[in-house]
Amino acid sequence: MAGKTSGNVNLSAAKTAKKDEFYTQLTDIEKEMRYYRKHFKDKTVLCNCDDPFESNFFKYFVLNFNRLGLKKLIATCYTGSPIANKQLSIFDILGESEETQNKPYKAVVTTVYDKTGDGGVDMLDVAELFKSGENELTELEGDGDFRSPECLELLDEADIVVTNPPFSLFREYVGVLVAHQKKFIIIGNVNAVKYRETFPLIMIF
Repeated sequence: MAGKTSGNVNLSAAKTAKKDEFYTQLTDIEKEMRYYRKHFKDKTVLCNCDDPFESNFFKYFVLNFNRLGLKKLIATCYTGSPIANKQLSIFDILGESEETQNKPYKAVVTTVYDKTGDGGVDMLDVAELFKSGENELTELEGDGDFRSPECLELLDEADIVVTNPPFSLFREYVGVLVAHQKKFIIIGNVNAVKYRETFPLIMIF
């Protein structure tokens, strides 16, 4: 599976505004991922630029964990953030104070089921599975940068990387994936197809 770049008006606007973080819409992710479903079975997926409670990439994979037949889902981020209903934060799950809000975290998911018993699986179930220790949510030692030693170890563990990396570091990000010989699906500005790090990959594809 080759790397993929795409762009639209919103992505271009985000880059123009010099925003490194752009949260892709869940509906867009669902439309794109349907082409790759068979590739995820028994695989470890890494979302290494994704806050687990804001990233729609993480949300897509965790809520489709069983359907896709994933082996493991890993997400890393720079900071914690509230989950969808804004009533429970990542720090409540960990039993930590708000003083730790700027700490980067690693989320590792190996099981997803209806933990709350309400008849369906949603992000509250995911939160409860973290809280019960059935999945792992731990603070990273460093700053969560995808180039850090601990994040590179997670990269080596992964089979496929799926995310929207920081626009300002797009070239370097692709370079890291290629150096580690990883299969990936990433979103970037349409101009990224002309980068020397990206263009050869598209030609191969």
